[in-house]
Amino acid sequence: MNELIPRTHFLEDLIKLRDVDVIKVVTGVRRSGKSTLFDLYIAWLLEAGVAQNQIVYINLEDVSMECLHDYKALYEYLVSRLVENKMTYIFVDEAGRCEGFEKAIDSIYIRENTDVYITGSNADLLSGELATLLSGRYVEIKMLPFSFAEFYTAKKQSDDGRDKRELFMDYLNSGSFPVVVTQLGSDMELSDQYLEGIYNTIIVKDVVARKGISDANLLKNIVKFLCSNVGSPVSTANITAHIGRTGRKIAQKTVDRYVGALADSFLFYHVERYNIKGKSLLKTLGKYYIVDTGLRNHLLSATDSDVGHQIENIVYLELLRRGYRVNIGKIDDKEIDFIATRQNTKEYYQVALSALDEAVLARELAPLQKVSDNYPKFLITLDFITGDNEGIHRVNLIDWLLG
Repeated sequence: MNELIPRTHFLEDLIKLRDVDVIKVVTGVRRSGKSTLFDLYIAWLLEAGVAQNQIVYINLEDVSMECLHDYKALYEYLVSRLVENKMTYIFVDEAGRCEGFEKAIDSIYIRENTDVYITGSNADLLSGELATLLSGRYVEIKMLPFSFAEFYTAKKQSDDGRDKRELFMDYLNSGSFPVVVTQLGSDMELSDQYLEGIYNTIIVKDVVARKGISDANLLKNIVKFLCSNVGSPVSTANITAHIGRTGRKIAQKTVDRYVGALADSFLFYHVERYNIKGKSLLKTLGKYYIVDTGLRNHLLSATDSDVGHQIENIVYLELLRRGYRVNIGKIDDKEIDFIATRQNTKEYYQVALSALDEAVLARELAPLQKVSDNYPKFLITLDFITGDNEGIHRVNLIDWLLG
């Protein structure tokens, strides 16, 4: 399957922002499809009547582009490609590879008739001088690997005869990185090699080298701990204590720095708890979710362990894709898996593998029943039973993902 899968949501974002006077910054973990998104958008521009010479694309990870790793050289090259009296669409992939890139990007952005797009695989891209220079003048599009709907589209192109539940289990176990889905999915050995390559690249390029981290083995131990505890309350004190039990002494502030570096590389996402009654964020015992369950299973050499937390992970990522800001809810002594807010709307989500057992159903509904407002409340499971329980919507996870 070499046909490009339309990344409709992200592509529509770029189309809406065409010629808008902001820099479009596409961020996300390596190999999540940022370059392919540019390919899709460039194809759309050409189809819309933009001439080929009005499009400038540079991938700064290409060895042939190392001469542009100096910001002055990058700026001069981009200026040389501008089309007089016409809009020039400028795409710089992995902009952070150029030292001082923000100066070149800012300088080209302020010229007339330029529409600028950049990508990066680390949160540092927007944490330094670029954010200072361009305060209020950029829009960030946060890219993730395939959603299940995109995965389903890709697999149905091959028409392998599997039903949506079988395909979902494949999605959960093997993951959603585009190359794994479209080219390697049936070859588990090659998929594992590819995922190991992604992981090592993230660790070496986006964490160790970029953050100046000296202890790669410690970093990988922390990764394994976070993978094993996806969806469980975690603190850096927990991690420090765990490492201490292996016979190593490590300062908690070091663990803080390492965990922060992993989040900056978009490998893990930290989700804070929110006190619903107190209407305040809580500083302790947030949760971490990994960017791809297939990568998690590869690193733990397991595919069938803790499926409940894995589907919770998938729901979290889907809420991000749909543009929600997500927190964990705390109400009295109960916990709600996710509070999802977007603009003036709010939704509450509980996620469970199954709630066919009456005791489990009562336990999962109890936190949602404590919330007195009228915002929508959902219990998402893999069960085929759907409907309402006192205004709480029971929905099937697979249908929700495809819907």
